[in-house]
Amino acid sequence: MNWKYENERIYSIDEKGELMAEVTFTHNNNSEINIDHVYVNSILRGKGVAGEAMLVVVDYLRKEGLKATATCSYAGTWFKNHGDLYSDVISKDIANQVVACKINGKH
Repeated sequence: MNWKYENERIYSIDEKGELMAEVTFTHNNNSEINIDHVYVNSILRGKGVAGEAMLVVVDYLRKEGLKATATCSYAGTWFKNHGDLYSDVISKDIANQVVACKINGKH
């Protein structure tokens, strides 16, 4: 997938401009972000695209020297399941994060 980066958003669109996958986040402070939404277009669900998007986020976090929390249930579970591999980008506060995934009609 071809990933694009915008302020507080990493996403991929197809050749027609349709959104295929997206991760949105907000900055908690200078060194942490909160991932509030992970979206995958219905035609790609079940094919590992959400996990691929999270790996792109991990690369972004490492490049920018950031750590992440997650109010998005998918992102929080993904970090929990992969904590041993990506502990360098997971905030110590992630265990206390309240899950409240932002839903804006894309599910």
